[in-house]
Formats: sequence, C-alpha cells, structure tokens
Amino acid sequence: MVGGGQLARMTHQAAIALGQRLRVLAAAADEPAAQVTPDVVIGSHTDLDDLRRAAAGATVLTFDHEHVPGELLDQLIAEGVSVAPPPAALLHAQDKLVMRRKLAALGAPVPRFAAIETPEDLEEFAVLTGGPMVVKAVRGGYDGRGVSLVDDLSAARAVVAEYQGAGVAVLAEERVVMRRELSALVARSPFGQGAAWPVVETVQEDGICVTVIAPAPDLSDESALAAQRLALNLADELGVVGVLAVELFETVAGELLVNELAMRPHNSGHWTMDGAVTSQFEQHLRAVLDYPLGATTPVAPVTVMANVLGAPQAPAMTMDERLHHLFARYPDARVHLYGKGERPGRKIGHINFLGGDVKDSVKLRERAEGAAHWLSHGQWRAGDEEERH
Repeated sequence: MVGGGQLARMTHQAAIALGQRLRVLAAAADEPAAQVTPDVVIGSHTDLDDLRRAAAGATVLTFDHEHVPGELLDQLIAEGVSVAPPPAALLHAQDKLVMRRKLAALGAPVPRFAAIETPEDLEEFAVLTGGPMVVKAVRGGYDGRGVSLVDDLSAARAVVAEYQGAGVAVLAEERVVMRRELSALVARSPFGQGAAWPVVETVQEDGICVTVIAPAPDLSDESALAAQRLALNLADELGVVGVLAVELFETVAGELLVNELAMRPHNSGHWTMDGAVTSQFEQHLRAVLDYPLGATTPVAPVTVMANVLGAPQAPAMTMDERLHHLFARYPDARVHLYGKGERPGRKIGHINFLGGDVKDSVKLRERAEGAAHWLSHGQWRAGDEEERH
C-alpha cells in the first residue's frame, strides 16, 4: 500500500485477519502504518525506484492516498505490477476537472462548473451562475485545502489569482444550496462484483469531516437507493477496483449532486469497522485481491462515528489517562487511535458508537461528539459532565 497514514494502518489490521501481509511505502518510520507493520519501505510516492521497491514481489499495489503520478503507475504496469485501482480510474480522484467532465459526460448529476484559465472564463461563469461560487484547485486538495468559498466575482478573482500565481490550475463550481452532505460508499472487484453500504450523512466543519451518521437520518428509501446505484454505476464506468466513496450534496429540493470521489478507504466509512459485517478496510483488500466481496449489512440500527481532532492546545493530561476516563464513562465506546502526534485540527483517531434504534441517532451523536471532544481536549463539554452511565 502506497502511503503510511491511518488508512494504511487500519488496512493492515484487516490484512492480519485475512492472513495477508501488508507492505507499506511510508515517508518516515513514525507514520501511523509504519508503526504497526513489520514490512516497511521508506521512500517517496513520486520516486519510481521507491515504488518498485514497495511493489517487488507483491500480489497487488494499492493506495492510502491518490497522489501517485499516473505515469509512474503506467511504468509499473508495463513492468508487470498489478495496480488497483488502475491509473485510468485513479485519475478521476486526482484531477477534479477530469472528474467533473467525465461525470457530466456520463450524465451523472453534478454542480455547474467551468475550467478557469483567463479572467474572461471566470466572468462568463459568474454570469452563468449568478451567485456565490466555489473555487477549487484542480489537483491536490483535501480536508478543505484547495477549496475556497467566495461570495462574489471580486473575491473569486482574488482567489483565482492567488492559486494561479502559485502555478495551480483551478476550476469554479456553483455554490450549491444544500440541506446536508451524504456519502455513498461502495466496492468493486476486478470482474465487476459490486457491494454498497448504507448511505451516510457526513457533518463538515472548516472543510473537515467531524461526524458520520449511518444510515443517513430521514433519507427516503428512494434517494438512498438512487445514491447507491449512482455510486455502483460510477465504479463500473470508471473501472474502479477497491473501495469508492462518492461524496454527495443533498439540495434543499432533495436532489443529489456528486461533490467528490475517493478511490480508497474513506473517512465516511470508518463507522463500518464496528457497525457493519464487513469493514471498508477488509472489503478493499477483498476487492484488490479479487476475493468475493463481503456482506455490507449493518450490525446495529444506527452507528455514529466522530473524528478525534487535535485541540488548539494539546492537553496536559496524557492520552492514556484520557482513555481511562472515557471508558469509565462510556464503556461502549469503540476507540480507534492512529499513533499520530497531536496538533490543531489533525485527525488523530475516531470513535464509534452503536445504537439500538434509529431514533437514537440524535442522542448517539451527542455522545460520540462529546467523547471525541474529551479525547481531543481532556475536558468534557458543558453538559457532558452531567451524564452518567
């Protein structure tokens, strides 16, 4: 697996149960996955020789991020390496403009968009949409980076000038008036078997996912089925092998629009580690190894995942002590820590809570977010300290 982050770390956990050994190409020995797997190659995902060392003797090469240059992957394939997902598919998660154009050509619902190369391009798009817009870096953005929300043409000009001044290609999209964000997570095997988990609601703050509710509350069966079918169809059309996350906007009118694609295990699927028969990490391995895919059935009526983000100031209390207090209050909390140093806004872990009734989702969300805040800050939120279990 190229990349030594938390996704590779959790994929390693799934590999152990399948009797597989996961080799990791990590940038440093202290990265999350490199801490737990004995088979580590230290190197860069942009260096062909490092990629060759990681792929040597492996059944398949896969990814915990989408930043490996496609031309390097093409070279590995020419040398006989099996790459999943293939670079032709991966491109649609690397390049937002390629992705938008392909989805539009396939008839998938997307916000209106335009490549911005000249001031005239931006002005024409502003006239077309007639309102606020989103300016995005075509490549490289994630967790809110490379995405700028602007309210008018003047602000858009400034953002575009900043990006282009740094040599970054940009596109503009209309700002969707949305009710919420959703994610449809699916997997596809090399011969085309597909599997879909329930559609989830994702809650974002400052461009970072903070909470996931599975299944998405108050989503009609018709919309949920449409989202799953859309994701499965896109996986098939793009030739994805492995897990595909299709991030969606649900508009106030109930329409679903595709926001982003990710071709790897995804933050919106962390709930599956405890809340589904087959986790996204095991499923990704099954897919890239060409095993039959596992059941995606939930094991509880509702699961809520909350990310543990680094606090503005790291607590004096150790994480070990914070865990003691957390488990004393919430013995049913399922904690997953990534072995990362704490810094503001950094994803250092997540917590899953399972509920016995879909009506529990609001209360379950409060518990999950309160527990995550405690692990981040070493302090209970106002009101949380009154709860006893």
